[in-house]
Amino acid sequence: MSISWRSLPCPARPALAWILASLALVLGPAASAAPSESATERLQRAIASPDRSSESRARDAARHPLQTLQFFGVEPDMQVLELWPGGGWYTEILAVFLTGDGSLAITNYDPTGPQDQAQHRYARVLADRLAADPARFGAIEVIEIEPPDRFDLGAKDRFDRILTFRNNHGWIRGGYHDQVYREAFRVLKPGGVLGVVQHRAPDGADALASAENGYVPEAYVIEAAQRAGFRLDARSEINANPRDTKDHPKGVWTLPPSFRLGEVDRAKYEAIGESDRMTLRFVKPAPPAP
Repeated sequence: MSISWRSLPCPARPALAWILASLALVLGPAASAAPSESATERLQRAIASPDRSSESRARDAARHPLQTLQFFGVEPDMQVLELWPGGGWYTEILAVFLTGDGSLAITNYDPTGPQDQAQHRYARVLADRLAADPARFGAIEVIEIEPPDRFDLGAKDRFDRILTFRNNHGWIRGGYHDQVYREAFRVLKPGGVLGVVQHRAPDGADALASAENGYVPEAYVIEAAQRAGFRLDARSEINANPRDTKDHPKGVWTLPPSFRLGEVDRAKYEAIGESDRMTLRFVKPAPPAP
């Protein structure tokens, strides 16, 4: 049986008030409110979301989203831009993680563009996916691009974090690699972080040739970022894979999850796993104090 405050006789109310006050002093803040969710717990919840497909969750062991996003210092109240989100593998995690306190913007090509061009065909797939789930993705800002001619990411010094996952080879092949880094530098806040994950070519490889196979030398990426004004802050081997020999018949797409060779030597490539990847954290230096 429950007893309400108002049902107690008036003389009993001061005594109850004294008891409750004493308990609050002994137990502290935990007596009146549950502890708030930490950033790590919130990110873990986003990664463990039942809304993510089993196929997406199966790749967590190879892509390490928790460790990667923590290495980039992504917090729930930040303004984040994801460049070239592909099918939205990281987008679905970031959208949930940033809901309420932060914001997420992504780039995409015109989904109504010519469907015989891969970039517009993939853009349609991503756009349809976002539109099909407004509860999760309705707050995402989509910045439409068409580099090298149309590539404006918005206001200067806007974003706290800019992230890109496995896209440098495409920028090199498209001839606008340096343009991307310059524009990312412009729209990132001073002190903000650019996080880069990229299939890694052997040291000394020719970047133009290796990009055709999906791989880029780590030094080439670092030099491009530095030319734009970024400072290399840290490297991580979170996404490294020493089993990747980087000499596959169909380039990086020979490996999972693409398996461009179909069933040919599939067990061999399954054993190798996903590609060897660099994980780099760059910072936009703050201007010197006056």
